[in-house]
Amino acid sequence: MYDIHISVFVSTTCTLNVSNNNMSGIWKHKATIIDGQTFKLKELNIWDFQWENTGNSIQVKDPKYGQSYKLSIYKIVKENIEIQFAAGEFSNCVWGIYMES
Repeated sequence: MYDIHISVFVSTTCTLNVSNNNMSGIWKHKATIIDGQTFKLKELNIWDFQWENTGNSIQVKDPKYGQSYKLSIYKIVKENIEIQFAAGEFSNCVWGIYMES
């Protein structure tokens, strides 16, 4: 039997280098979640949609351990709602989610 512990980290603000298309800005750490864990951006659960890679990426540091990662920027679309966010695996099935503020 295994004990599973889930941690969600919120509200870390970072100024990040963004590659491609001259995108730059302040990206905010929204959460660290496990694969498939319900997580909503603008009322849409990100796991319910196909993520479209925008071809852009950001460089971040894991807010808990400080390890550097390059995260792809994705978008999801539902009707007239389009959401862009950066996501990547900090560890096997553990995802960091960021949004530009």
